[in-house]
Amino acid sequence: MLRSALPSRPEARRLLVGTIFSAIGRGLTLPFLFIYLTEVRQFDATTVGLLIGWFGLCALLIAPLGGTLIDRLGARRIVLPALLIEAAGVGGLALVTEVWHAWIALTLASMGAGVIWAGQNTLLTSLTTDAERQNVFGLQFTLLNLGIGVGSAVSGSIVQVASPRTFQLIYLIDMVCYLAPFLLLLSMPRVGRRLVEPNPADADAGRRNRGWAVVLRHRPFRRLIVFSVLLTVSGYAQMEVGFTGFATETVGVTPQIIGYAFTANTLVIVVAQLFVLKKMQGRSRTTALAVVGAVFAAAWLVLGLAAVIDMDSAIVSALGVIAFGAIFAVGETLLSPTSPALVNALATDALRGRYNALASMVWGISGVVAPVSAGPLLHAGLGGLWIVLVSCGCLAASAVALSLRRLITAEQDGRVMPALAPRLASTPAG
Repeated sequence: MLRSALPSRPEARRLLVGTIFSAIGRGLTLPFLFIYLTEVRQFDATTVGLLIGWFGLCALLIAPLGGTLIDRLGARRIVLPALLIEAAGVGGLALVTEVWHAWIALTLASMGAGVIWAGQNTLLTSLTTDAERQNVFGLQFTLLNLGIGVGSAVSGSIVQVASPRTFQLIYLIDMVCYLAPFLLLLSMPRVGRRLVEPNPADADAGRRNRGWAVVLRHRPFRRLIVFSVLLTVSGYAQMEVGFTGFATETVGVTPQIIGYAFTANTLVIVVAQLFVLKKMQGRSRTTALAVVGAVFAAAWLVLGLAAVIDMDSAIVSALGVIAFGAIFAVGETLLSPTSPALVNALATDALRGRYNALASMVWGISGVVAPVSAGPLLHAGLGGLWIVLVSCGCLAASAVALSLRRLITAEQDGRVMPALAPRLASTPAG
C-alpha cells in the first residue's frame, strides 16, 4: 500500500524526506507557542493572540507576491531563501524577552511561511502525474504529521514552564531542522524551475487575461477558497491558540496532556492515511471535504464535553482532550489528499504558483481571525461560546463543499481517474 502512494520520480521522494525533518522541528514547538509566550515569558494573553494574529497577517500579505514570483522565477528560487528566513524567525523566538522581540521573530517566520507551502506544493506537482498526485499529497501529509507527532511527544516530555531553557532548546532545534529541506532542494539544481517559459508576443494579452485576474474570476476555485477559509478558521488555525488555551484554562489539563493529544492525532493519521487513500480512489472529493467539516465539528464538541463532564476527574478531562486529537485526525486524513489535489486539478501550469499561493493564503486569513477571536473569548471565560462558534463554522464549511460539486467536472472531483477520463472541456467558468 505504501509503495503505491510513493511518487515515481526520485526527486519527489527526496522532497518528501525533507518534509519529515522540517515536520519534526515544527512538532517540537507547535503545541506550545501560546503557553511559551503567556506562561514562560509572561506576556498578556490578548497580546499573544494579537502577536500570533500578526504572524498570520504577514503570511497573508506575502503570499500573493510569492505566488507571482513562483510563476515568473520558478519555485526553487523562492523556496530556498524562504526556508532560511523562516528558520531565522523560529530561532529568534528562543531569545525573546520583550514583546517587540517576539514581534520581530514572528514577522521573519511569517515571511518564510507565507511562500514555502505554495512553493513546495508547486514543486511536488511539477514532479508528479495527475494520476499519482492525490496519493502523493496524502503521503506528504502523513509524513508531515508523523514528524509533528514525534516532535510533540519529545517536547511534551521535556518542556517545563518553570524552565525557560527547555523552551529555548526546542525552538533552536526547530531552526536547525529547516536545513534538511534546504540542503535537499539545493542538491537538485534542475528541480523547481519555471514551469512555463514566457512568450513576449503574449505579454500585453497576459496583462489582461492572465495572472491574478484569471485566478480570482475562476468561480469553482473561489468556492473552494470559501470552504477552506471556513474550515481553517474553525479548525486547523484554532489548534495553536484555541485548543491549547481551552485545554489548559478551561479543561485544566497540563502541557504534557496536550502533547499526548498531538501524539494521538499523529498515530491515527499514520495508521489510517494509507487506508483512506486507497478508499478515496474514484470517489468524490467534494463529498470527502464535506465529511471533514462534520468530523471537525464532532471533535470540538468532544473537547467541550471534556470541560463539563465530571470536572473533578482529571483522568476524564485528559481522555477528552486526547480523544479530540484522535477524532480531529480522522478528518485530516480525508482533507490532506483531496484539497491540494483539487487545487492543482483546477490550476494551469502557467498560473500554478498563484493558485497554490492563494490556497496557502487561507492559512494567513485564518491565522489572523482564529487567534484574535479565540484569545479574548478564552481570556473572558467564554470557552463554551467559542466551542459553539468553531463547531458551527465547520458545519458551514461542509455545506459549501457540497455546493462545489456541481461547478466542477467528474475528473476534477476525483470520480473519474485522470488516465481514463475523456478529454472534455475544462471546469465551467463563472
